[in-house]
Amino acid sequence: MSLSMAQASLPVFNHALNNLAAILAKGKAHIDAKKLDESYFVNFRLFPDMLPLAVQVRIACDMVKGGGARLAGVEVPKFEDNEKTFDELIARVHKTIDFLGTLKAEQVDGSEGREIVLASPRGNMTFTGQNYLFQFVLPNLYFHSATAYNILRHNGVEIGKMDFLGKIQ
Repeated sequence: MSLSMAQASLPVFNHALNNLAAILAKGKAHIDAKKLDESYFVNFRLFPDMLPLAVQVRIACDMVKGGGARLAGVEVPKFEDNEKTFDELIARVHKTIDFLGTLKAEQVDGSEGREIVLASPRGNMTFTGQNYLFQFVLPNLYFHSATAYNILRHNGVEIGKMDFLGKIQ
């Protein structure tokens, strides 16, 4: 049995985003329990030249909504980049999951050969749908989700590898 593009993308996106939302919820609970400054966490960077938590979450969401939309051949929805709290970051993750729920497998299947061109400050990047999914979207989703996890873990939130992986199905 072969794996379709929809099977390789949509459930993987949803699983990763649900795990990200759960990790963020644990971060919020930690902050609330210890009466910490939420803005410190939202703006925290692992290193000065790295992006803060809020941007890591935004990019993880943007990768998935852009990836799903482009593979399905629909317009990429635009979200404002103005989240300043954990509740707002979690809402963004859920808004992305809701968008993914509008995509149908039939729209994504067959996209492996579709040409996808992304504008970049370094010039256009051209992919086939399959390369876009496996060499750009998924690595970026996991990179930015893992960085968000690492920011929270670095700052004392009690999360572990199984929180990142989530329930194995």
